[in-house]
Amino acid sequence: MNSVDVLLINPPQNAELKTLLELHGPPMASMYLAAYVRKKGFNPKILDLDLENLSFDDVSKTIESSSPKVIGMTAFTSTVKTAYKLLDAIKAKFNDVLTVIGGPHVTFMPDEALSHPGIDVVAVGEGEETLYELIDAYEKGKDLSEVKGIVYKKDGQIKMTPPRPFIQNLDEIPFPARDLVDYERYRWNGVLEAPMLTTRGCTFQCQYCSSSEMMGRRYRMRSVQNVIEEIKEVREKYKVKDIEFIDDTFTLNMKRASEMMDAIVSEKLDIRLSLSSRVNTINEELMQKLKKGGTENIYYGVESGSQRVLDLMKKGIKLEQAVAAVNLAKKYDVKVLGSFILGYPGETPDEMNQTIKFSIKLNTDYAQYSILTPFPGTPVYYELDSKGLIMTKDWDMYTVLHPLIKYEVFGYSASLVSRKLTEAYRKFYLRFDYIFKRRYMLPLIIKTLRRSVKLARMMTKGYSKTITGIQGL
Repeated sequence: MNSVDVLLINPPQNAELKTLLELHGPPMASMYLAAYVRKKGFNPKILDLDLENLSFDDVSKTIESSSPKVIGMTAFTSTVKTAYKLLDAIKAKFNDVLTVIGGPHVTFMPDEALSHPGIDVVAVGEGEETLYELIDAYEKGKDLSEVKGIVYKKDGQIKMTPPRPFIQNLDEIPFPARDLVDYERYRWNGVLEAPMLTTRGCTFQCQYCSSSEMMGRRYRMRSVQNVIEEIKEVREKYKVKDIEFIDDTFTLNMKRASEMMDAIVSEKLDIRLSLSSRVNTINEELMQKLKKGGTENIYYGVESGSQRVLDLMKKGIKLEQAVAAVNLAKKYDVKVLGSFILGYPGETPDEMNQTIKFSIKLNTDYAQYSILTPFPGTPVYYELDSKGLIMTKDWDMYTVLHPLIKYEVFGYSASLVSRKLTEAYRKFYLRFDYIFKRRYMLPLIIKTLRRSVKLARMMTKGYSKTITGIQGL
């Protein structure tokens, strides 16, 4: 095998959740990074450990055969402990390689990452240009202080370089390097889907989200034509019909979203589209165009059935807007996934009940419930941490399924929040009308409910076993 300049490793997700959901998404961060450095003339390789059931010996053999100069890893809070452990083991065996970790967790916790002997550099924020400059500097023997947007160790001290400006023209970033993974293996329930990121940045200030801090408060958009070309590529090269725009809010710029749908129709692209919207960034004209453009599923972050809690979250929406947005989607036969958060700091048990009742009243096609998780980088994390109200910083627990706050200060227990999560799923999905109208989905509903019972049992027991996902570590 030819040597590579950089080996990008996607760490495994929590093993129990992966088994229950049987879901493996393509490693978008690694594919974007690989595409960018390849465009700059370097030779990347991707190893997806969330897909491959490999031992550490297998990982070592891959490193030995490809001889990378740099090993990079992107980790989220729930996978960061596995990433740390793996990089420590790699560095102990391959001391000459430069190890780099990026992603939202380490962007806000660089000192924690650098306390691990296996990590040389933390890439802060947007990673494409940073990774390219790191490889270039390391291969040419340059001082890392010349690379913007990193935190690194030198002579036993932690150094930080100036922040890296965000990439303003997103069209300069090549399409994700789907050819560097076995893309067909990401098929789920018979469907192969292509996630696409068409925008970066967020102008809102939701207290439970770090997106605006990670990717900036300015909404940056790829051109319509650039996105159309990527859709054509996945249709022709990978025979993919199902497209998911994974932007935080695809409809934030409603004019641009409308133009995108016009282009899809004009180009006669036969696709099934899923996307996200806020309930206050949608109207009937746009919904009509979304439907014509092939939109079959829309994700709304409703989050709460209590206006007081929505205001605490600084969500910036009204309950009546949620009702109108859901009804609009139903009018045009677009399926709705509603997202709801339980256990927000200061929320009362009665307000959790209001959220469950409101979700049932909305009668979306699907509902996703989660427990408020104070991820590092979010405003709610800093507020709770400053008050000593975070129960644990065992990052393996940060899966949005476990209560992590000392709820006693709000007058109830963490176990109550767990019960409310189970209750929400049970009350929403076990309604007679819901099941009757979806008789064709009954086998899938039964299968999902069985998994949910297993998941609920895990949560009730406070299941927190650390899973590396890599044998031999």
